[in-house]
Amino acid sequence: MTALTPTTPPGYADTKTAQLKRLRRIEGQVRGLQRMVEEDSYCIDVLTQVSAATKALEAVALSLLEEHLAHCVRDAIAHGGEEAEAKIKEASAAIARLVRS
Repeated sequence: MTALTPTTPPGYADTKTAQLKRLRRIEGQVRGLQRMVEEDSYCIDVLTQVSAATKALEAVALSLLEEHLAHCVRDAIAHGGEEAEAKIKEASAAIARLVRS
């Protein structure tokens, strides 16, 4: 997914179980959305659930970004050089993608 190969565990290594739990909950929300559409639920009700799933995914994304900055980017900056610049550029691109979405 990325051109940079991680040399250390990911920034979310300490919260992996919690992140997976959140993602499984979101997966359940999406399955619920599929059911709602299959059952011809009212449009506004479906949109409300889409909004909830979207917010949940955004929360996961922000958490992962925070952990990436606090772990991966911080460590790269401590070592300096090209790796630091690459990690900052990579994080900036990720932030831009999140803002555009």
